[in-house]
Amino acid sequence: MSSKGFIMLGLFIGSTIGSYIPALFGASLISFSSIFFSAIGGVIGVYITYKLSVYL
Repeated sequence: MSSKGFIMLGLFIGSTIGSYIPALFGASLISFSSIFFSAIGGVIGVYITYKLSVYL
């Protein structure tokens, strides 16, 4: 897998996990907090996969 594809996978997984965090506390999946955490999760996912792609 290319580095770009690996980073996009991290973006997808991070934003998916981030959007489900507010749902665990009773918020809707389409709420503002879910969208906010989805963005944060996407950034964290990109950061983690970028750091991993440097070592691979």
